[in-house]
Amino acid sequence: MHIQQDYAELHCVSHFTFLRGASSPDELVKRAAELGYTALAITDECSVSGVVRAHTSARDCNLKLIIGSEFVLDDGLRLVLLATDREAYAELCRLITRGRRAAPKGQYELSRADVLELVQRCAVLAVPAKGFAVTDARWLAGAFPGRCWLAAELPNDGALASRLGYYRKLSEASGLPVVATGNVHMHAHSRRALQDTVTAIRLGVALADAGAALFPNGQRYLRPRQDLARRFPPEWLQATCDIAGQVQFTLDDLRYRYPHELVPEGESASGWLRELTERGIRWRWP
Repeated sequence: MHIQQDYAELHCVSHFTFLRGASSPDELVKRAAELGYTALAITDECSVSGVVRAHTSARDCNLKLIIGSEFVLDDGLRLVLLATDREAYAELCRLITRGRRAAPKGQYELSRADVLELVQRCAVLAVPAKGFAVTDARWLAGAFPGRCWLAAELPNDGALASRLGYYRKLSEASGLPVVATGNVHMHAHSRRALQDTVTAIRLGVALADAGAALFPNGQRYLRPRQDLARRFPPEWLQATCDIAGQVQFTLDDLRYRYPHELVPEGESASGWLRELTERGIRWRWP
């Protein structure tokens, strides 16, 4: 019998990551609450589009929601950034804006220099992908001291021992701690067919020809904590809750801030607007 250790999912995309995610933010939040997760991070790629719906659902479910975003930099480095406070949320939005403005519509482009310049407070998860090296991990450790982790994914693909060894060696060589993540793309295993289908659409190929571009198994869903406890070391699971505990920001912290009025002393805002309007009328139609 395995203990269901506390767990917070820190890497999860919704269908707002177009043609990748196969579940809505509502479905993801509700399922995480059903499974007894400590928290759930919605980390759509270079976007926070789904967080308002997720926030509403999380409030109803009494689940802690973490706002974040996933990025693939121009050199292939893959990062997940989590907003720990209001200032971190602001820098996350600035980074998304810069990336979107630098590329054609529907795309984004960011470099390590962009991240270094704008990311001062966010928690950083490094997602080792093809080509990720010890030098990358060491760069991250130096760039984000004390707030960067290696995001370990352990799908049920028959390579558990080798994956555990890989993350442990990478951690030892770089000094970065390891945290368990799921790289979640759907709230339940039943969405596997849809997730495969949208992947094929994104690639512009027939489903039968998608081959290795598809996930090798259907493990990218919100898994029961008992299953996670069988796969991940306890300290990696505990790290998810430790990181979630550092997050103090919710959308409830945002309030509309009316801009400072550029009104001369002794004038009201509406009166000064009328004065400027009448001046403009006389100038345009003398």
